[in-house]
Amino acid sequence: MEGGSNSKMKEKKDRQKGQNPNIEPFVPKKGHDPRELKSWAKRTGFVSTTFSSETERANSLSRRDFTSGRDLNVRNDNTGFDLERGVVNKTETVSPKIELDPILGRARNRGVEIEPVLGEGLGNGTRRENLGRRIEVEPILRVHNEERKDGLNENGNGNNSANGAVNGNGHIETRKDDDNVDEEVGYPDGEDPSYGGWHKSPPLKCGLRENPGLVPLMYYGLQHYLSLAGSLIFIPLIIVPTMGGSDKDTANVVSTMLLVSGLTTILHSYFGTRLPLVQGSSFVYLAPALVIMNSEEYRNLADHKFRYIMRELQGAIIVGSIFQSFLGYSGLMSLLLRFINPVVVAPTVAAVGLAFFSYGFPQAGSCVEISLPQILLVLIFTLYLRGVSVFGHRVFRIYAVPVSVVIIWAYAFFLTTGGAYNFKGCSADIPASNILIDACRKHADTMRHCRTDVSNAMRTAAWVRIPYPFQWGIPTFRLRTSIIMVIVSLVASIDSIGSYHSAAILINLKPPTPGIVSRGIGLEGFCSVLAGLWGTGTGSTTLTENVHTINATKVASRRAVQLGAAFLILFSFIGKIGAILASIPQALAAAVLCFIWALIVALGLSTLQYTQNASSRNIIIVGVSLFFGLSIPAYFQQYAPEIGLILPGYLIPYAAASNGPVHTGNAQFNFAMNALLSLNMVVTLLVAFVLDNTVPGSRQERGVYIWSKAEDIMTDPSSLLDYSLPSRVARCFHWAKCVGT
Repeated sequence: MEGGSNSKMKEKKDRQKGQNPNIEPFVPKKGHDPRELKSWAKRTGFVSTTFSSETERANSLSRRDFTSGRDLNVRNDNTGFDLERGVVNKTETVSPKIELDPILGRARNRGVEIEPVLGEGLGNGTRRENLGRRIEVEPILRVHNEERKDGLNENGNGNNSANGAVNGNGHIETRKDDDNVDEEVGYPDGEDPSYGGWHKSPPLKCGLRENPGLVPLMYYGLQHYLSLAGSLIFIPLIIVPTMGGSDKDTANVVSTMLLVSGLTTILHSYFGTRLPLVQGSSFVYLAPALVIMNSEEYRNLADHKFRYIMRELQGAIIVGSIFQSFLGYSGLMSLLLRFINPVVVAPTVAAVGLAFFSYGFPQAGSCVEISLPQILLVLIFTLYLRGVSVFGHRVFRIYAVPVSVVIIWAYAFFLTTGGAYNFKGCSADIPASNILIDACRKHADTMRHCRTDVSNAMRTAAWVRIPYPFQWGIPTFRLRTSIIMVIVSLVASIDSIGSYHSAAILINLKPPTPGIVSRGIGLEGFCSVLAGLWGTGTGSTTLTENVHTINATKVASRRAVQLGAAFLILFSFIGKIGAILASIPQALAAAVLCFIWALIVALGLSTLQYTQNASSRNIIIVGVSLFFGLSIPAYFQQYAPEIGLILPGYLIPYAAASNGPVHTGNAQFNFAMNALLSLNMVVTLLVAFVLDNTVPGSRQERGVYIWSKAEDIMTDPSSLLDYSLPSRVARCFHWAKCVGT
């Protein structure tokens, strides 16, 4: 009898085996070998490794018996799962009761969407899901709304998001979080972190729509702008003296830049992409501005040189900005986005910083006793002391530039008052052309670059001054300079596109739609028109350093940026603030700019993380683009060597417009072509754009930007809610589908 019973049970098991899928059992090992986990996941089709018997500490989930319809409930140990972090919480208890598809490894009775964690708009064309949604199979069936909001800000973004996640049946690696807890990090099928298939955003202190209160907002806002101080205030210290302006003119231009930056930032936060990105005078416009102001007709101009050059810059900026605004609001930028990828953006942004290598240290070297300590100090702060916290804040990483400037400025003040730059019979107030003694001429140059009391801006600037449009006169419009700024505005747009995408990743948002990107570019064009009307000397665009600032401060609050912009507007009305900033010694300003330009190069090249870095195609395209982006302009810049007898050495690269090799029957065309081909960023963009869009390569290899689709708004309106215009404005532009309203 016993033998017959065993025989019947064996036959019954064989029949059930034929009906049920054959799932290979997995016996966990104490070592938690990632290779073992991955191979088992591949054989079983399991998509999640953060629960079940994948690891020794995971729970046993209830599985339905397909032949009898009974639930086989298996008790689990006293461990819980933190779905936001993807790790086990040993202090919680879970009573899982979930139905699993044994083939797909997915829960049938799930209450929320269960999807693999994928990269955002990168690699194989997938995008990261909003962190406000559950991303793994949830073993707790009855989850209250309050529990789902743990670790989320009011925007639904996971500020306490996981430092690691296990996902798909792809690669698994181990990483350590801030608490030195090993966590397993997985990547989707066929994706490798080396080319950006997976991007983990850092946790944020303050999310996009969070309102921590007035005092924290004031602190975060001022912090954001202080970290960008170098980009906001140092451009006037370069262009105004080159244009022949006085110290008072420098102070007025600084105040004007503060006002325009505040206004345009607020406009962008309401009517642009609505990302927390500061708008300001971009270095993209600095090189073409130097080219225009060093043209032959202005070299020997003595009377009102500053006003003449400023008016021509204003006219050129207005024309180029109108083109940029048309490019955005017409929807043409949405079409152009198909051809703009990280392989194009990376060398172009890097070339913006590399364009000033011949200007940076030659200017800083005029007073090495100030510039060298400044460069060393800012490097020590940003590299060696970046992890040091003071009262819970990483001061040296966030405030590296302003803190180092204050220290070295005080050091220069003590050198000045101590008589280090006192030379008998020499005065810094006398123009170099009027000094007859050679020794005094050399000493006068040293005093102008090193002394802290050379500038008379504090004595001449008014306490209260409100910048106004056309304060330098009616703009001058010329075809030659307008052509230059039209092309430069296109470069500025491409620079901003990369910033939009990187900022969205850092803030844990879905990428914007092409229409939203077009809307942002269109508004940047309008903001540059304002910069042209007020007369800042350069256009207004999204500062590339925004990405570094958000990453360093971990603050992405829109309200903080708006409040900081309001402070900028207030400061612009106090003339003495502009005068104080205008009094920074030139060598000190040049030393700070050396670091900022190097940072722009690094930020540009970091865009390559979204591509396959090991691809020979990408390596060659980027290398060729950068080489010819430096070499071709050098040919134009050195075409007329006699220019060195007229201009200082650091300005020679910007004098090619009037003395370049292009000679046709049209002088205006000659000027524009010589100027454009002498600009590193323009040549780099042209070479990279042509090569990237003609050389064969997969979308994954090229790291093609994947933007959200307009249909996403219809299927899930909340997914792109953070980019939505204010309701009243959205009604007015409801018809404008091309700008993502």
